[in-house]
Amino acid sequence: MSVERRSNMEDEYIRRHHKHVVKDNQCSSSLVKLIRAPVNLVWSLVRRFDQPQRYKPFVSRCVVQGDLEIGSVREVNVRSGLPATTSKERLELLDDEEHIFGVKIVGGDHRLRNYSSIITVHPEIIDGRPGTIVIESFVVDVPDGNTKDETCFFVEALIRCNLKSLADVSERLAVQGHTEPIDRM
Repeated sequence: MSVERRSNMEDEYIRRHHKHVVKDNQCSSSLVKLIRAPVNLVWSLVRRFDQPQRYKPFVSRCVVQGDLEIGSVREVNVRSGLPATTSKERLELLDDEEHIFGVKIVGGDHRLRNYSSIITVHPEIIDGRPGTIVIESFVVDVPDGNTKDETCFFVEALIRCNLKSLADVSERLAVQGHTEPIDRM
């Protein structure tokens, strides 16, 4: 598959699934990661609202309040090194058919106000083998004292790190022979 066609597919996925209403005081972006692991394996990690630490390196602990369903809230402890220690997040979207996952930050001791993100997971053939395209988009308020560029740069750096870790974990599991989803909730 040509790079140009892949880019068109990614653009179509973003157009279809990554719709954010962006206000004047907000920034938004979309990031794409190709992962050399089957889509069901990657999705089984992404969809685990109760276990983001399985692939997100800045999360040290996660506790979910109530049942795991749309509207569930999780309290996340953030590892040192970031300008935060906790984040409170609500599950907004979980579609196992279309592989769409949405989260909104509703509290915490950080500057990410009105943060909302959507992650989609799509099958792709990479080097002749089953692989995955992961797209994560977000919208967030620009904090006082920061520019849109600075805010987007910071959030994009966090997401890039999370997507790289997701790729590392997924590809390691795939190499070990795990091609089926990892324990579903």
